[in-house]
Amino acid sequence: MVLMVDSELPSIAAKDHHSYLRFALSLAENSIPKSTNFRVGAVMVDEASNEILSTGYTLELPGNTHAEQCCLNKYCAMKAVPVEDIGSVLPENAVLYTTMEPCNRRASSNVPCTERILKTRSGINGGIKTVYLGVKEPEIFVGENTGRRKLEEGGIVCIHVTGLEDEILTVATAGHKRD
Repeated sequence: MVLMVDSELPSIAAKDHHSYLRFALSLAENSIPKSTNFRVGAVMVDEASNEILSTGYTLELPGNTHAEQCCLNKYCAMKAVPVEDIGSVLPENAVLYTTMEPCNRRASSNVPCTERILKTRSGINGGIKTVYLGVKEPEIFVGENTGRRKLEEGGIVCIHVTGLEDEILTVATAGHKRD
């Protein structure tokens, strides 16, 4: 498992959503281009302290792992807690930046990212409260993605950060067959 050290993390101004999303996009570029997945990056931040808590990108960890899944799993590993207990160790103002809307259905048997994010809410500090996203998931692998709606129904605020959509989709679909 690759954990970034503080010297490798960028210095980003508090609540600079565009820069955090651009950092997530740079992480997505580390993912191997494949025709069977999107290259996505995720960054979890404590908004109160502006501390980057964890990062992740598609296929960073073994298995058919998504960016959000890797980000959450790495944070749990760093805190030495099982994934199902992540809510007990997240700070009160945890937010997640992800280049693409979290999935609500997986073509594989893995747990969807929306469920993973919603499970963080069981902790004492309320888990992830806001997800900043760059693009809606294209309807390529599982049809319409209702991830944003499911997160909002679960009490998580979802905010679309505009301005990087073309770049995100170019990186996300690298490896896909072009017409």
